[in-house]
Amino acid sequence: MDFIGTLSLAMGSAWVSGINLYATVATLGLLGRFSGLQLPGELGVLTNWWVIGIAGGLYAIEFVADKVPYIDSTWDLIHTFIRVPAGAALAATAFGDFDKGVQVVALLLGGGIALSSHGAKTATRAAINTSPEPVSNIAMSLVEDVVAVGAILLSVFVPILMIIVVAVFFVTAIIFLPRIIRLLRRLIARIRGQAA
Repeated sequence: MDFIGTLSLAMGSAWVSGINLYATVATLGLLGRFSGLQLPGELGVLTNWWVIGIAGGLYAIEFVADKVPYIDSTWDLIHTFIRVPAGAALAATAFGDFDKGVQVVALLLGGGIALSSHGAKTATRAAINTSPEPVSNIAMSLVEDVVAVGAILLSVFVPILMIIVVAVFFVTAIIFLPRIIRLLRRLIARIRGQAA
């Protein structure tokens, strides 16, 4: 895979990991196993059946948990400590055939990209949880599932477009970061008020 393809897959998988890590790993593993896609760097490990199976099983659990208001927010909170490092690791692993310095840069950028997409997802889902009806929560979860698989496919088959999507999203997330933080603070205060 050339540099652009590797960059697209590294940054795309880091970005999608912040949204749905298990769908990312399972999709990459299945693509590598069945489509003849040569995953870059050391990502070939994702094509092992046990990796695909575990990722698929965890995705099934997340698929259900993500549809239930407040359980999804708890799941997202816990996964802050899983999705972000995993996104960083996927980005660095994709550059496994490159110089160690390039791998470190990929690790740092991948972590930042995963954090930005995870933060946006968490804030959006927390806001949706304040809605009394469950339809919006389920609909948003399904959209996230489609985006996760679609973005990985885009990373593989239209790499330049995926790089642009990730760059635009990352810059937008940085611009809106203060608003996202204020929104999360208000939502936490509202939840505390309801609990009291």
